[in-house]
Amino acid sequence: MAIDPADTVPNPDQLLATLFEMEGIVERQRAALNALETERDHFKSAFEEADAERQRLELVIKQLVRAQFGRKSERLDPEQFQLALENVEPEIAATKAARQGAKDADENRRHRRTPARRNLGHLPAHLERYEVLVDLEDKSCPCCGGSLHPIGIEETERLDAVPLHLRVRVTKRPIYGCRHCAEAVLQAPAPDSAIPGGLPTEALLAHVAVSKYNDGLPLYRQAQILERDGLHLDRATLSDWMGRTAWWLTPLWQRLLDSVLSSPKLFCDDTRLPVLAPGKGKTRTGYLWGLARDDSPWQGELPPAMVYVYTEDRVWDRAREVLADYTGVLQVDGWGGFKRLTGKQDAILEDATPVTLAFCWSHGRRQFFEIHQSSPSPIAGEVLRRIAELYCIEDAIRGQPPDTRRAVRQDRSRPKVDALKVYLDEQLARISGKCPWPRRSVIC
Repeated sequence: MAIDPADTVPNPDQLLATLFEMEGIVERQRAALNALETERDHFKSAFEEADAERQRLELVIKQLVRAQFGRKSERLDPEQFQLALENVEPEIAATKAARQGAKDADENRRHRRTPARRNLGHLPAHLERYEVLVDLEDKSCPCCGGSLHPIGIEETERLDAVPLHLRVRVTKRPIYGCRHCAEAVLQAPAPDSAIPGGLPTEALLAHVAVSKYNDGLPLYRQAQILERDGLHLDRATLSDWMGRTAWWLTPLWQRLLDSVLSSPKLFCDDTRLPVLAPGKGKTRTGYLWGLARDDSPWQGELPPAMVYVYTEDRVWDRAREVLADYTGVLQVDGWGGFKRLTGKQDAILEDATPVTLAFCWSHGRRQFFEIHQSSPSPIAGEVLRRIAELYCIEDAIRGQPPDTRRAVRQDRSRPKVDALKVYLDEQLARISGKCPWPRRSVIC
């Protein structure tokens, strides 16, 4: 059978339809590819953010493990955790900013309207506020050309800052004379100054002191900051200012010390402080004693207060000097110098003088915890379990009135403490004198 050559020639309409169909397939594939790329970028950003968060959490865990279980000399202050996170958290913020920028660009293409009055009420009310008006240049209607009138306003609050602003206080004292009496010349007396003839006002002295002692900013760095504004001050000058400021504040410190020492309950502890030894090229060890009062957790009447006393060494006579005939309940650690305040080295409650020592469960628990970490001691583990039960009772009554807490402690805590004492006395006879840790470590 013969084949007609016309049958082998494609129909132009069919070719055109096939071409359009193929173009549609290509467009759909291109759109699908773009969607996949967008989804890939989204998951990539999410993975980067999650990975950065994972690194941050791992770092936090390592820091917490070191602070909780590390050697005492290696434990970190909780504030130091923030320093370890400062290099990780900016990376997380940068990743979020990139995603937010892409999201904002997409929302701008869609002409999405920002919600009105956002952030209002979140910033403290005492902060100074100033207004910035962002208005239309042309207030003609784009539709009819008529004049626009206000129908509402959107407000957004942002936290702003003004760097250290130095200014000069010019004090003017007019001099008056009498037209009738040539000898009568009057002038208002000059106001008192913390540093007579000096440059600083009281506000500047307060700023330098807070920056140094509260914010940890050394004086030489403050001198560099002031120099950026063209004010050249030597570090020794700032040191002289601080010495004079300390002299002015001494009566206030003494008043605070007297107020704290008059408290019926007081917490006392000391910490080592490196002190420069002039002429020796090194430092020596001084001690800073902290005396604290805080009755707020148990609804006390006295306001919280804290005062520091410095001594050159740490002997029991220093504790007596620092506490200055204090009478009341003194919460301390197990240092023997505090025990001698009661009149005996190993004084008990019945033999106590007006100073009644209240020892800390945390300090008593620490030795058992160290023993339990170094060796799987069943005795230390049992003691830790029993102390944990006491902690649970304290958690349940924290913040309640004193009478309620005392009743609960007498009813629930005292039997547990008595049982713990019996248990430790029984275990003490079983412990060998050759034990690698001291026998007294398992005594309450």
